Amino acid sequence: MAPTMDRHLKEESSSESQSPVVNLEPPVKSSPVLIDGISLNGPALDLHAAESFIQQSMAIIMEDAVRKATDVREKVCEWRSPEQLKELLDLELGDGGEAQSKILQRCRDAIRYSVKTTHPRFFNQLYAGMEPYSLVGSFIIEALKPSLYTYEVAPVFTLMEEAVLGKMIEMIGWEEGGDGLFNPGGSVSNMYAMNIARFHHCPDIKELGLSAVPRLVMFTSKECHYSVSKAAAFLGIGTKNVYVIPSDERGKMIPKVLEEQIMAAKNEGAVPFMVNATAGTTVLGAFDPIEEIADICEKHNLWLHVDACWGGGALMSRKHKHLLKGIHRANSVAWNPHKMLMACLQCCAFLVRDKTGLLQRCHSAQASYLFQQDKFYDVSYDTGDKSIQCSRKPDAFKFWLMWKALGTKELECRVDRALAMARYLAQEVKRREGFRLMMEPEYANVCFWYIPPSLRSMPDSPEFWQKVHTVAPAVKERMMKEGSMMVGYQPHGDKANFFRMIIISPQAGKEDMDFVLDEIHRLGKDL
Repeated sequence: MAPTMDRHLKEESSSESQSPVVNLEPPVKSSPVLIDGISLNGPALDLHAAESFIQQSMAIIMEDAVRKATDVREKVCEWRSPEQLKELLDLELGDGGEAQSKILQRCRDAIRYSVKTTHPRFFNQLYAGMEPYSLVGSFIIEALKPSLYTYEVAPVFTLMEEAVLGKMIEMIGWEEGGDGLFNPGGSVSNMYAMNIARFHHCPDIKELGLSAVPRLVMFTSKECHYSVSKAAAFLGIGTKNVYVIPSDERGKMIPKVLEEQIMAAKNEGAVPFMVNATAGTTVLGAFDPIEEIADICEKHNLWLHVDACWGGGALMSRKHKHLLKGIHRANSVAWNPHKMLMACLQCCAFLVRDKTGLLQRCHSAQASYLFQQDKFYDVSYDTGDKSIQCSRKPDAFKFWLMWKALGTKELECRVDRALAMARYLAQEVKRREGFRLMMEPEYANVCFWYIPPSLRSMPDSPEFWQKVHTVAPAVKERMMKEGSMMVGYQPHGDKANFFRMIIISPQAGKEDMDFVLDEIHRLGKDL
């Protein structure tokens, strides 16, 4: 045995010998104890049976939800109508339990009829692909069932969240540090931003409510995520107090109009308090000009929030982080590692450029059964009172584990490859007959029309675009029913329905881009 290893073993043995002895022997059998006719002796769960079920379930998960779901030769989905699926799944819940063999079949069916978002040809949403390290992180979280409110119940994950947030703050460029937390969704992050910006502007609102504040208004672009208006409704700000700023032809907020609208709101007697800029819009993948917007916010003393849920991944890339130029001037940022960076859902960070405890002051309720101040450890690690939640999953662990495994350089490579793949697809769209690129991609969103042969000789006209409008929905229906791939579509403003390809996963290659265009033509050439 090597001397170093021998020494380590001796040290461990010595350390263990000094540890207090814990009795791990099973309890001695005692007389039966009944309360309300219920036996309380011993555990009521058969742990050996439970372990056996979990092992069998994991075998199904590995085969059906991991191996098959990521196999390009398998279907992305097995489409069934809601009525058919209800019948297949037997959703009714009864008084008696089912046999284990039947429950295992339920697991197989749930996987079989679900959409395989980890499939190499799933391009439908702003997330995709199978990330093994993050997946294992998810398994560990579910097995341990922790909750991030106090250090005493989640010591490991509390420190990991702190470490991940610190690194993300560094990537944003807040040299003096900041604060933050992970929460269930970018929509919640945007709500946090609105709430904390309002509290920062009017601290009395926490105790006195809306009666304590004037008519507050905020500003966001036409291309922003719909969660902004939902948050305004939820928080009592009101959707009509969200001023929508027009975007240019690329989908970017127009700063000149923003300042005009701020002045107009002030002249109306309203009180502007916040601007929401978007870094990576949902449909076009556009990035608002953060530097110019930050200048306006500083001039008018407004909170600047950047919704970088989708585009935040570009901060990992030296080549593409210029897309978020000026983000270090933001007061708060929403960033979802479960999107471009592929962490398992959900994995969403809300970050604040503040070291004064603003998050804590805004949301703290000081529950005495959780946040006792006379604990035996440093209670500054009890972070739960910063959150609007009580129970909170340690989602940061899924990102921490994959970041540890891959390193910043590999994450950078993934971002660079995804954006290079988007440019390749755009080039192919321009090259192929029957396809029209809507605009050059700035990020990983590639938007285009497919024109079937029957329409290619028609001149551009309202009638032509009316017919084109029907093409994408028809192709999507056929695509879903065949299960060959998934690509989204939508209209946009006055533009007819077009396909929106989202490219993220390193599982997808050039061949898959070619397949998408070939398959759209195959499915739509007779329209």
